[in-house]
Amino acid sequence: MVRKSLIYWNDTVTKPETSEPVRRAEEIEEASNLYFIHPLSSWIVPHCARLGITPNQVSFAGMGCGIIAGVFYHFYPHTWCVFLGFVFMLAWHVFDGADGQLARLTNSFSDLGKLIDGICDYVTFAAVYAGLALALAAVHGGWVWCLVIFSGLSHAVQSAAYELQRQYYNAYGLGLKSTGLPDPAAPSRPYAAAWLQNAYTRAQFLIAGDAAAFHAKLAAVLAAHPDQVDAIRTRYCAVFAAAIRRWAILSSNSRTFGIFLCALAGMPLLYFLLETFALTAVLVALLADQRRRYESFAATLA
Repeated sequence: MVRKSLIYWNDTVTKPETSEPVRRAEEIEEASNLYFIHPLSSWIVPHCARLGITPNQVSFAGMGCGIIAGVFYHFYPHTWCVFLGFVFMLAWHVFDGADGQLARLTNSFSDLGKLIDGICDYVTFAAVYAGLALALAAVHGGWVWCLVIFSGLSHAVQSAAYELQRQYYNAYGLGLKSTGLPDPAAPSRPYAAAWLQNAYTRAQFLIAGDAAAFHAKLAAVLAAHPDQVDAIRTRYCAVFAAAIRRWAILSSNSRTFGIFLCALAGMPLLYFLLETFALTAVLVALLADQRRRYESFAATLA
């Protein structure tokens, strides 16, 4: 039995009337998020709400921590710099968890907020990668930049696929509305950087393969059988929850720990090699497993 934990706010801050939970579902949550990072995020969220701090401001604060982490990681031969880089990366994770919680708490989630959150996340890793690349290039030569850039592209592909799997689970397993699930048929967004989000959306669907087609059929089934929605969602969670947990190897948390351990060992170059080749192989295997689950689940619906 899959336990679907939808954590609502129970502090002195009043949550607007909405069915959306503030915290993410526990059954697909990565362990460091579940037991460390998101509890810290939950601690600062009510304070932000009381002070009128917006989710976007929290996102930018997290990005600032990420940039500082990149500066410290540039000096990775010094152990104390590695630890400080890791601490500031953890601070970014806390703020990154808090902005989404605050948006759901205040019922202020939006496509623009999602875009800003995503940009801040990528700026954080770009800063860390650039800090390490500058140091590595001084030792190994300029070719290191090619590896780091290719590693960053691999990161973007892997993260896009992982994020889409989580969004599908939240939308079709839990029935949440604030998942940020991309809709290829949605009208053009009204803000200047919308092209970037639209391009990212197209990339997500391209990487995920037949995921979009499967969930389109599932949406049709849910619409045609409203009396069976709860049963279908329960079955969906039972089939896909464990799979989504395995996808967490592609999460930003895993990368943060990987960067820290490799830098601490004096081998940050190893991290970029692992991300480029090993995690790409993992992504291929996960997509194949997910395809089999789609076929199995479709058979049970039939």
